[in-house]
Amino acid sequence: MTASLTIAGLHFAYPDGREVLHGVDLTVGDGERVALLGPNGAGKTTLVLHLNGILHAGSGSGAGTVDVAGLTVDPGDRARLAEIRRRVGIVFQDPDDQLFMPTVAEDVAFGPANLGLRGAELRERVDEALAAVDMAAHRDQVPHHLSFGQRRRVAVATVLAMRPEILVLDEPSSNLDPASRRELAEILRTLPVTVLMVTHDLPYALELCPRAVILDGGRIAADGKTVDLLSDPELMRGHRLELPFGFDPAFAAAQLRST
Repeated sequence: MTASLTIAGLHFAYPDGREVLHGVDLTVGDGERVALLGPNGAGKTTLVLHLNGILHAGSGSGAGTVDVAGLTVDPGDRARLAEIRRRVGIVFQDPDDQLFMPTVAEDVAFGPANLGLRGAELRERVDEALAAVDMAAHRDQVPHHLSFGQRRRVAVATVLAMRPEILVLDEPSSNLDPASRRELAEILRTLPVTVLMVTHDLPYALELCPRAVILDGGRIAADGKTVDLLSDPELMRGHRLELPFGFDPAFAAAQLRST
């Protein structure tokens, strides 16, 4: 399997000396959907911010490499970094952090327009991205007039308009009602991109990601089938991960296979 993402020996400490990542090794194949799990303070956000060069080993005290589809993240190479940031799209937990234009269509057009797209080509990108998240009918609406679930889908569209190779989702199910949660899951399953989903919503991880990685204390503590990790009580307790009351991962996985 071709690798979309390869992280090798990644160490990182913030300028105040706080060490956060301790030799992270992770490979994500093209088209995989992988859940990144772990307790608060495990280093998940710090790791994600390395994927498009917002943080890098040289910006604090650290070492290691991050490769995105064969391109090594190097903040010193501005042209390469711009291409990596196109390839790695991050959808933040709060959609209002990504929506700031007068209309939905203008928000979705913002990224491609900054790449130089204009006219029919730009309209095609916007139409394509809004159709992918089933929000084409809302293109002329004011974003803050939409429901929270709709705003999250528009936030996903703003990233899809860049035609990324990797979609990073930060807590995509947070604050969604059950219907919006289901609708987003249905959309995410159809996207032809590699997905890295950072989440505390373990049933959602099982529903969407066949593979999961547990990060704890800045190290990869486990990497395997999501159902296997969630079905290991000792592993879960050891990394402060808890399933909702009554949730049986093996039963849920069997239900998913039958649908």
